[in-house]
Amino acid sequence: MSRLYPEIEPFAHGMLDVGDGHSVYWESCGNPLGKPALVLHGGPGSGAGAFWRRFFDPAIYRVVLFDQRGCERSTPDAGDVRTDLSTNTMPHLLADIEKLRTHLEIDRWLLLGGSWGSALGLGYAQRHPDRVSEVVLFSVVTSTPAEHRWLTRDLGRIFPEQWERFRDAVPAADRDGNLPAAYARLLADPDETVRDRAARAWCAWEDALVSNVPGSRPDPRYEDPAFRMTFTRLVTHYWAHDGWFADGELMAGAHRLAGIPGVLVHGRLDLGSPADIPWRLAQLWPGVRLELIDEAGHGTARGVGDVVIDALDHFGAA
Repeated sequence: MSRLYPEIEPFAHGMLDVGDGHSVYWESCGNPLGKPALVLHGGPGSGAGAFWRRFFDPAIYRVVLFDQRGCERSTPDAGDVRTDLSTNTMPHLLADIEKLRTHLEIDRWLLLGGSWGSALGLGYAQRHPDRVSEVVLFSVVTSTPAEHRWLTRDLGRIFPEQWERFRDAVPAADRDGNLPAAYARLLADPDETVRDRAARAWCAWEDALVSNVPGSRPDPRYEDPAFRMTFTRLVTHYWAHDGWFADGELMAGAHRLAGIPGVLVHGRLDLGSPADIPWRLAQLWPGVRLELIDEAGHGTARGVGDVVIDALDHFGAA
């Protein structure tokens, strides 16, 4: 991105017991008396890296970041095959957000979410509109069966060689079924070699999805065995269940966002999340503004991050 705010360190951080044996890591950055904002990271399982802090003017915002259940600094680690994922679902994450808001004594906060974090943000805002002041989302998804079918099957028409390798990494009996669920079973196998092979195959497909934009490079995080396993166990777990959203739930509930100022930022070349998703959402969300970036794909590169920062600056000034 062409501009980011300077690097900053948290002024407060901690671990919050959210029940079910889970503790989530949280941190607060910027101005302790500033405008509250919550970061919702993607993945699921990517974690709230330090770069998220730099979207916000630290003189204006009190920025809260947290690692969603099972990833990065939160415990237990979903990458450990012994970790039970049955209490790691979208309803659990939404409850965690409310517990964190109450713990930090915040009345209302702005939401910033990207990719999976955009779906989580929409779900939270639709359930708790009185707790949301504004919303900024990029690389927008709504976690439907059609979106996950597009990601794991339909895109094989654009990347046939990569998709065949992705498909053929699961047992033959599973290749015509729910591919994320098939991968989730492999990633729970007692054999470490089986788990590692599945994690590498999944991440290779993830990298293929962003390779349509010139200058794209493989995600270096996938070279870290610990990150790779945590990420793949969580993303396959969530995609296998369509994020625990009912089919079309987030589009159907968009009217609940009326009165909440919002900005959607999306790359027109985003193959992981086609632009008709935010476009349809914008038709249903009264007052939201959609910014389509012609040369951008999935993520914050090629102008997406700059527009996100502009939106945050605007809401901060207001």
